[in-house]
Amino acid sequence: MAFPITRHRRLRRTAAMRSIVRETQLSVDDFIYPLFVTHGTDVKVEISSMPGVYHLSLDRLRAEIDVVVASGVKAVLLFGLPETKDAVGTSAFEADGIVQQATRAIKEWAPELLVVADTCLCEFTDHGHCGMIHHDPRTGSAEVDNDSSLELLVKTAVSQAQAGADIIAPSNMMDGFVGAIREGLDAAGFEMVPIMSYSVKYASAFYGPFREAAQSAPQFGDRKSYQMDPANAREALREAESDVLEGADMLMVKPALAYMDVIRMLKEQYDLPLVAYNVSAEYSMVKAAAANGWIDERAIVLETLTGMKRAGADVIITYHALDAARWLRGE
Repeated sequence: MAFPITRHRRLRRTAAMRSIVRETQLSVDDFIYPLFVTHGTDVKVEISSMPGVYHLSLDRLRAEIDVVVASGVKAVLLFGLPETKDAVGTSAFEADGIVQQATRAIKEWAPELLVVADTCLCEFTDHGHCGMIHHDPRTGSAEVDNDSSLELLVKTAVSQAQAGADIIAPSNMMDGFVGAIREGLDAAGFEMVPIMSYSVKYASAFYGPFREAAQSAPQFGDRKSYQMDPANAREALREAESDVLEGADMLMVKPALAYMDVIRMLKEQYDLPLVAYNVSAEYSMVKAAAANGWIDERAIVLETLTGMKRAGADVIITYHALDAARWLRGE
């Protein structure tokens, strides 16, 4: 018995046909490219666990920004490596902090490029945690002090906005962080600066290479008390809902690859723009496999990013951004 050719096969017959009926379109406009800026001069040091990603001093940053603009990528996410660290992360909120300096420089060089400022203390504290530490003299234990941390995070966000940041992206996961930062930004006259909240941030093993890149590994304990259990999905809805109610303008899921179901859940529940963070180990595993000749890097990256977009991401933070932009141009 002969079966008729299905319409599905007819619509897959040629590349042009597949293109016009494609449900998910990946574009360079979807990407945010992370950058790691540091003090000093003539610094361009490759991060050993993240091939192709660098620590950049401000004098070497200009060339990288030119490449980003030429690629068509519309936004960068700034992480800073300070000269000095202390218990409260002072250099995170100083007017001449490294993120603030880089932001002012980028807005001068490329005013149209969006600068997203990561708002956290872990890179700037000598203990590597995302907030202030409270030491209990009775037990000798130490834990993050949520409320006092919020005060410093607000100061950091305001200083970043004053430097010209277009978007504030708090990644600290303190309770009430979106509401506190929104109130602080509004009081300082930055009502129009949006907050991209790291709403759903899991205590993940996929952050390993980033800890090297940002020099932010905790000096004791871990971050499980203020980051989410990877086994939980419904909790993600509760975390996102609290950020929505506190005034977040964009929601984020981090990491992305192992949490596609969570991206889809948030997409179906909320109408705010949804960001997926394609994190460091997701990047490094692809790079390592490609270096060994085990995979086609271009095909794997574009398929992975398309999957994140298909799952519901409106925006993707990815270290692959410049390569993906080139590949999407057909180069």
